[in-house]
Amino acid sequence: MTRLLRDTLQEWADETRVPHDLADRALRRRAWKPAGMAAVAVGLVTAVAVFAVGLRGTEPAVRDPQATMHAATGVTLPPRPSPAPTDVRTDTEHSPPVKLIAAGRMAVSAYYTTRLERVSADEQRVRRTWSLYDPRTEGYEETSWAWVDVAPGLQVAAVLEGELISRRLGILDLNTRQILKWIDLEHPVGSVVWSPDGTRVLATAYSSYPDLLRGKGDQMAPAGNSPRTGYYIVDVEAGTAAYHDLPPMADGMLTNDKIFNGNGRQDLGWSLDGTMLWAPTSTTPDRVFYTLDGEEAEWPKGERYVDYSGISATSPNGRLILGPDGLPTKITDAGTGQVAGQQKVLQLHAWADDDNVLALGCAGSCGNEFNNGLVLVSVDGQRMTQLGANRDSGKDGSWRWVLTPR
Repeated sequence: MTRLLRDTLQEWADETRVPHDLADRALRRRAWKPAGMAAVAVGLVTAVAVFAVGLRGTEPAVRDPQATMHAATGVTLPPRPSPAPTDVRTDTEHSPPVKLIAAGRMAVSAYYTTRLERVSADEQRVRRTWSLYDPRTEGYEETSWAWVDVAPGLQVAAVLEGELISRRLGILDLNTRQILKWIDLEHPVGSVVWSPDGTRVLATAYSSYPDLLRGKGDQMAPAGNSPRTGYYIVDVEAGTAAYHDLPPMADGMLTNDKIFNGNGRQDLGWSLDGTMLWAPTSTTPDRVFYTLDGEEAEWPKGERYVDYSGISATSPNGRLILGPDGLPTKITDAGTGQVAGQQKVLQLHAWADDDNVLALGCAGSCGNEFNNGLVLVSVDGQRMTQLGANRDSGKDGSWRWVLTPR
């Protein structure tokens, strides 16, 4: 698989939540390399969001001594469905989808399209247009929010008001389409992601819009240092928002650090149990962990992730592990490391259940690696169900899904 394909495809796994992270999302993936305008448009967009350019070095995380706390009246969140639906829902006729796509424990809760818009003679920025799941129609509705993330259970979403970065975070009831609570922020933020338990929102703060490119054609690259400044942890039910400083990593070309990040966007994500945070790197390991207060910490014991995302690579029963990108991909036994099955897909994104995985499949005999779509594949690779229509993922304006637990 070419580096261009890897750079393009890694965007989605990052935008996945269960996390950011499909992506980004996770804009939330990989060492960025300029590879043509279409790839750039895709590459700068995401879970999971995770690009960053910085000159300050890999400094220890700085805790704001005042840890700014904004108090407000909280909201009562609607209960999650119990038991959660597990049926398979497809829309292979429309791209982007019109009807809900879901399988097992996961659903496409939102998706976004991207386009490049010129800012100056030598600068362009990536702009996203978000569409959000609508339980009233069992489909998707285009929105004007700058960023969205749906909480586990698909009952509420966190949204950012405005077009690019925002000082106003809203909690949206998906069933009524009404804002339950607005939270005003002192520092502008560029992404939001729900905690695994669906009670808190992590918002990454930037001093300016991070998805800015400079140059032309194959020479386009992130424009300057990463503008990340820190993050908020919003306790939705308590109605509080605590801010902490956290500067970005340095560009590896400007330091001798073994762990670095050379991208403009560097969105933060939650650990699988919600007790820690992580920031993406452009290296291996693909992330570094922090306490909720922003102190650098050890990797959580036993946690394994789909690369550059907040999604667990371990099956719900703990027996199997999703492997890295490939063609074919593979799933291994968690205890022995032996291969449990191979799949003719490009990426493994999330467990639908103990026996099936949501994955990025390719059309036909995989002759065109950019002609791909979301599929459900069994561990042994023998069963495959097309969940969404195939599309040209390298094309400006193609849609990118976000996965959320149902």
